[in-house]
Amino acid sequence: MKSLTMTTAALALMATGAMAQDLRIALQSDADILDPDQSRTFVGRIVYASLCDKLVDITPDLEIIPQLATEWTVAEDGMSIDMTVREGVVFHDGTAFNAQAVADNIERSQTLEESRRKSELSSITSVDVTGDYTLTLNLSAPDATVMAQLADRAGMMVSPTAAAETGVDFGLAPVCSGPFSFGERVAQDRIVLNKFDDYWNADAINFDSVTFLPIPDTTVRLANLQSGDIHILERLAPTDLAQAEADPDINVVSAVSLGYQGVTFNVGNGDKADNPFGNDKRLRQAFSYSMDRNAINQVVFEGAYAPGNQSFPPTSPWYNTNFPIEERNVDKAKALLAEAGYPDGVDLTVQVPNTTIPLQLMQVVQSMAAEAGIRVEIVSKEFATLLADQSAGDYQASQIGWSGRVDPDGNIHQFVTTDGGINDSGFSHPDVDAALNAARTQADMEARKIEYDKARAVLIDEAPLVYLYHQSWITALDAGIDGFTPYPDGMIRLEGVSLSE
Repeated sequence: MKSLTMTTAALALMATGAMAQDLRIALQSDADILDPDQSRTFVGRIVYASLCDKLVDITPDLEIIPQLATEWTVAEDGMSIDMTVREGVVFHDGTAFNAQAVADNIERSQTLEESRRKSELSSITSVDVTGDYTLTLNLSAPDATVMAQLADRAGMMVSPTAAAETGVDFGLAPVCSGPFSFGERVAQDRIVLNKFDDYWNADAINFDSVTFLPIPDTTVRLANLQSGDIHILERLAPTDLAQAEADPDINVVSAVSLGYQGVTFNVGNGDKADNPFGNDKRLRQAFSYSMDRNAINQVVFEGAYAPGNQSFPPTSPWYNTNFPIEERNVDKAKALLAEAGYPDGVDLTVQVPNTTIPLQLMQVVQSMAAEAGIRVEIVSKEFATLLADQSAGDYQASQIGWSGRVDPDGNIHQFVTTDGGINDSGFSHPDVDAALNAARTQADMEARKIEYDKARAVLIDEAPLVYLYHQSWITALDAGIDGFTPYPDGMIRLEGVSLSE
């Protein structure tokens, strides 16, 4: 029998005959700023799934479906999208949601100096508000990615009233229109959201509040689930999978992710790009050749993940089969080091999140690289700090990944195009820019893939990002949780989810 910790508020409600149900979710790390335009953490997106509705959402099969937008039609020439939005929706501060609110949100995403959504929405040249609940997105060119972008942070609607009042500080007390409103945040401790009674789909929400708890240590997260202190554990470690599955009080579900994990090199982001690995692609190639991706999957992940060398997994239709996952080749790596002028080896500093799995991964990577003469120093950082340093160019290399997006553009464009929204590498190549920008304009899948293949040929050679594996989202649940569905994007959607205790 699990013991549940009762808060003072819960005990008070029991005394009055009512029992508030708080769902507690353990996150692998703390979220960064809670502003959809500024944020970039995976766990932040998990919080947003309860806080900020989007214009559109996805199904577990990756079909784009209505959320705040109920209908949309792409013009025959691909140059505009007519959209109808949901009536009867209000933001958490009482501001009405309508077509003008959509226009205001897109303008903010495109013009806020700190916005990371600019490149995602760069093809939208203007928004015509044609009625209270109708609008037209005008495009500079056909863009096959727009609706997929609106299924993520670029499509999250925030209160225009609150955004205007708080500006860059919006994330300190975010106001959206999702099923839960912002309650409080204590950095590195908790984020508390409260049920929003005026939510347009309130009947599907069965919790009075949801509390997100950053717990970096995988063993501690599992222990908290087993004791009943949490109800949902996101990203169960593969090494804990057998133990969790053997526990009758825990259910385990999973979905193959859309994203990747690897190492990003600083090749052009500030002064720290002026280092051996930033200046010479042969060293980055040598690092890649020193990796045994199959062994990494077996040693670190119990074989639960998939080795990878591109932004798309080998099972994806967008994968470039001209560049299969290379076998480990230490001799080739050593030869490249010598050719670059480092016959006696070279030093590399890699920052890594201070959580269990990334640290285990980097210890294996460190050992493999050492055999080729690459002396890796591991610098452990809290994840939000790591991201801030990466954005500022205050790093040499960084072990980081991406949770993945429905449209292939979301896995590559913003990371490697010149001035891309999350191009922390500082990489810039005209052929990559041309190919990836062209891919956005192609509606035909084969035509798009030709452009992605062109970009990959350059990226394999330049190696600003060295990909290592593609993970699965493994979620562990209290056995009392009912109605939970795992999604390939790893988000925790609470509509229709309930808990019996």
